[in-house]
Amino acid sequence: MNLIITGNPGVGKHTIANLLQEKNKSFQVLDISKFAIEKNLGEQVEDGIEIDTSKLADEIKKVDLEKSVIVGHLAPYVFDESMIDQVIVLRKNPYDLVEIYKERKYQDSKIKENVGSEILGVIANDALKSFGKEKTFELDTTEKTPELVLSEVNEIIKNKKGGDVVDWLSLVAEKNDMSRFFDY
Repeated sequence: MNLIITGNPGVGKHTIANLLQEKNKSFQVLDISKFAIEKNLGEQVEDGIEIDTSKLADEIKKVDLEKSVIVGHLAPYVFDESMIDQVIVLRKNPYDLVEIYKERKYQDSKIKENVGSEILGVIANDALKSFGKEKTFELDTTEKTPELVLSEVNEIIKNKKGGDVVDWLSLVAEKNDMSRFFDY
């Protein structure tokens, strides 16, 4: 089985991938961003690293992916549906993400970009487009312990169903905060 754990920064991808591997030693973890850096497929830019996803996709095709937990926000852009059994898109309340990003000392523009992406569900949408609704599941990690999220992930893996319906856009609109997160 090959499982992708994806989502925006700060939602708990690495924590859950590491817990999955701890509980099941036969899983190997492939961190897409680390892999890209090791292969020199990234270029340092002002607010992080810009990765060439087409070159990354070519390099990933060379990797033996058997019983892998693949972690990273780039997954929908570099994996073919045929390579993947299930995809878990971790989501988190955008107001919580703002605080996480501030703690990580993200620039304001990067905070807005990542929170806007979470509100609009960009990675969830792209995962659905890349892997289909039968393989793609969303989980809201807001105010949940890593152990609870891991339990929910395991339920999805076992039953191939479950997950959450996540709609941050309604929450932000209800709070009349659209201009806080989007320039328009």
